[in-house]
Amino acid sequence: MATNQLLEIKKYGQSIWMDNLSRDIIQSGELKELVENKGICGITSNPAIFEKAIAGNAIYDADIEAGIREGLPTDKIYESLAFADIRNACDILRPVYDATNGLDGYVSIEVPPSIADDTQATIKEARRYYQEIARENVMIKIPGTNAGLPAVEQVIADGINVNVTLLFSVESYIKTAWAYIAGLEKRAAEGKDISKIASVASFFLSRIDSNIDSKIDAKLKKGVDDINLEAKLKAVKGKVAIANAKIAYQEYKKIIQTDSWKALAAKGATVQRLLWASTSTKDPSYSDVMYVDELVGPDTVNTLPPVTIDACADHCDVASRVETGVEEAYQLIESLKDPDINIDINKVMDELLVEGIDKFVKPFESLMNSLETKVKQLSPV
Repeated sequence: MATNQLLEIKKYGQSIWMDNLSRDIIQSGELKELVENKGICGITSNPAIFEKAIAGNAIYDADIEAGIREGLPTDKIYESLAFADIRNACDILRPVYDATNGLDGYVSIEVPPSIADDTQATIKEARRYYQEIARENVMIKIPGTNAGLPAVEQVIADGINVNVTLLFSVESYIKTAWAYIAGLEKRAAEGKDISKIASVASFFLSRIDSNIDSKIDAKLKKGVDDINLEAKLKAVKGKVAIANAKIAYQEYKKIIQTDSWKALAAKGATVQRLLWASTSTKDPSYSDVMYVDELVGPDTVNTLPPVTIDACADHCDVASRVETGVEEAYQLIESLKDPDINIDINKVMDELLVEGIDKFVKPFESLMNSLETKVKQLSPV
């Protein structure tokens, strides 16, 4: 039997989660099979995933009709569908949660993306989601925006697991890590247990390369006379996201060596792991598993869509590489300032955060619209 490379990755201290959730994979037994035999030990979801799962899928019709009979508004019907899927997925992953003592076995659900810039609304919804889903192994996703991070701090202090999402820059990751620490410190100061709280910092990858590659391609398209300049530009393509992630991991290592972290660890706190997100390769000329192969390492998570899970199980080249080529990673990011390349990495990261929220808001709105249409179709005349 061929080696499942996903299981090999576990040996290096990295957990593989799946970036996908639908009622079909729950009811068919596919999710259970992935968890029990394929090495999947967590699930991430987002509004785009729920739109794909729910819109146009008859498997949800009976529950939609039940919501209509109860007189529920469309947003509450959506929640009833999504929460049921999250609970069922949590139950399937509960044995993993128990076996790993709360390291893995989580299912993530995002608060409505429309409130990404509202701290208090985010706190309120995160608390409500956690209470209503009522599963210890649920993780509430909160965007790592300026408004989101104070919410992360408070929700962690409340004892709720948090997946901080839409992180692009190293600076935003550092702020996220300290928001987690501040939340734990607040909780510990109240004399409450901090050993059962988990958090991941979801650091996005492929979108960075897509953005920067398009800028490089635009420069190349204009025409480059100097062969050395052409080589310089091409050397950056497809390399920035992984370099950026390796630098973030170095910051993680520094943070867990601080006195603040050590004091919390002594009270039983668990590290906030970096989670590699947006890991499907967008450019077909790149390896379909490059965002997996290059970032295997301890205390990390990689969340993969189904197509990348299959590809990785088949042909990932597994070795611990998150700390290889670190010096080159710093040099690559620095090279973007070169007048010949002239790409402002901070501006790119700001663009990506705005786009990232939009990429969750639009599917959420689309889902609500399609659900509204379905409610009208299924409602008794």
